[in-house]
Parts: sequence; C-alpha cells; structure tokens
Amino acid sequence: GGGFGGALADLETHHIRAGGIAGKRFTARLESVFELGLGMLQARKLLAKLKPDAVIGFGGYASVPTMMAATWAGLATAIHEQNAVLGRANRLLATRVRRIATSIDGTQMVPEAAKSKIHLTGMPVRPTVLAARDTAYDEITDRGPLNLLVTGGSQGARVLSDVVPAALASLPDALKKRLNVTQQCRAEDLERVGAVYVQAGIKADLNSFFDDVPRRLAAAHLLIARAGASTVAEMTAIGRPAILVPYPHAIDNHQFANAQAVDEAGAGWLMAEDVFTAERLAGRLTSLFESPRHLVHAARASRRIGRPDAAHALADMVADMMPNGHSGEGRQAA
Repeated sequence: GGGFGGALADLETHHIRAGGIAGKRFTARLESVFELGLGMLQARKLLAKLKPDAVIGFGGYASVPTMMAATWAGLATAIHEQNAVLGRANRLLATRVRRIATSIDGTQMVPEAAKSKIHLTGMPVRPTVLAARDTAYDEITDRGPLNLLVTGGSQGARVLSDVVPAALASLPDALKKRLNVTQQCRAEDLERVGAVYVQAGIKADLNSFFDDVPRRLAAAHLLIARAGASTVAEMTAIGRPAILVPYPHAIDNHQFANAQAVDEAGAGWLMAEDVFTAERLAGRLTSLFESPRHLVHAARASRRIGRPDAAHALADMVADMMPNGHSGEGRQAA
C-alpha cells in the first residue's frame, strides 16, 4: 500500500502479473496471454494462502488473473462496472462471477446469461463529493452571476480549450458580463485560452489542475466536461447539470453511453464531438442561460439519479454473499 495515501497506505498489497490484449499486435497478444497465464498461477497460490471470503474485481485486464483463479477455486466473487457499457474484462468474467455491481441503470453489453446477477449499486465517490451534496443549487436571477465549470479529465481536453472559449466569446454582451468561468486546461493551452477570455471581457479562473473540484462543482450552475465514469458519478452525486462531450475514441464508446444515460434522464445534454462547435455550443448556452428553468430541472434530475450511498450499497452486496453474511467476524475480501 505504499503507493497510496490515507488508510490505503496501511493495507497489505500483492502484485499479480497481467497483460492487456485489445488493440495489440499478434506477437504482443501472445506475450499478454503468457503474462495472464503466469498471473493466474500467482493468484491461485496467493488466494490459497489468504483464504479470502470474497474476491472483487473492478475491471481492466489486471483483474482477470485473480478473478479467474478465484472462480476456479469456488470463492464468492463479484465484479464492479463503473461505465454504462460492461468493459471487455468484465464481460469475460460476467458469466463466471456470482454478482455484478453496476453504476448506471441499464448497463449495456451484459451477457444474457449474466443479467440476473446485476445489482445497481452506483459508483463510490470521494468524501469531499458527498459533503458537497448538501450545497443547494444556486438560484439563477435575471442579472445574477452564471457559474460555469469546464473540466476535461485529469489532463484536460484539447477540444474543450478550442471550442468553449470561442463559444463564450460569441455570446451576447449581457450574458458575457455575468459569466464566472472556471476551466481546467492543459498547461500548454492556458495562455491562449486566457487570451480569448481577456479579449472577450469574461471573468475566468484557469489552471491545469484544481484540487477542490467538488467545491467548484457545487458552486456551478452548469458543467461542461467529458463523460468519464468519475465525472458522471460526481456530478450526479452533487446534483449538477452538464453538457457532456464524450471522448470519441474510448473503448466500446463507453463515454457516449455514459452521456446518453445522463441525457435520457434529463440531467444534462449530450453533444458528440463531431457536432461540438463554437456556434452550436453558443446556441445551446444562450438558450439555457436565457431560460434557466431548464438548468434547474436538469439539476434536480441529476441529483435524483445520483447514488451517494454507492460505497455502502457495494459493501452490503459483497457482505451478503460472504459465507458469514453481515454478521461474519474477521471478514476478509481480496
């Protein structure tokens, strides 16, 4: 646990060999299969030593060796899927494990034979996100501020730096004067993005990283972001509406499915990257800012589909399938 902070740093950790297969050349795939095989042998030996009551996988090929070894050993097993599409590793494991925890209702690509195993738990979020859930959605008045948060994942997103500033700069002056923009940009984009906002007379706080995103999200009237699992989980846990621009090259197009789920719930608006232009975004923003009731309704829908109790729901699901159930003393999970 030395690579983690907080309570995780005190946990005993074990490393199991694994290798991804998707998108690799034939020789690289053979090497990955070999690594997976070695990992399964490692995991089998480790599980025999640890004797866990349950083994839980959280997706990715790194989870495959241990989960396969656990199912062969007859242990209680479950997988958790964070996206609206079951990932490839989880699809491989779905028919073998006892339970499947999902984060979004209607998760796609679940094998028919495994659908009865689904438990909708949600995706656990950070304590700072849960604390921000108590922040009420700020009223939008005719002349009051319009707080906009723009994020693009841990490293920012170039398309947001290209499109959002240009769109905001083209808004009517009356709207531009009311804007308070917080935008995460790549370090190399900060200067040019800032120049656009300065020239347009728009108040903007720009950085390549913010360590208080939950607070800023709680203060926002609208989020513009990619549609990763963490983003969707956090915006709905706090209850904020969003314009989501899915990363088009995500495996199985899972970000599109995430954004579609938010859109269909009335909690936001999906804008595919190929139609995400400054002109179209400006039109959407003008409509929303001039008719703020749509933002208020979306904020309510976002909060409604949020799952702040996801960590507890997931823990309860795991405890229920352990040999000793909730009352088991000395429970251990791998």
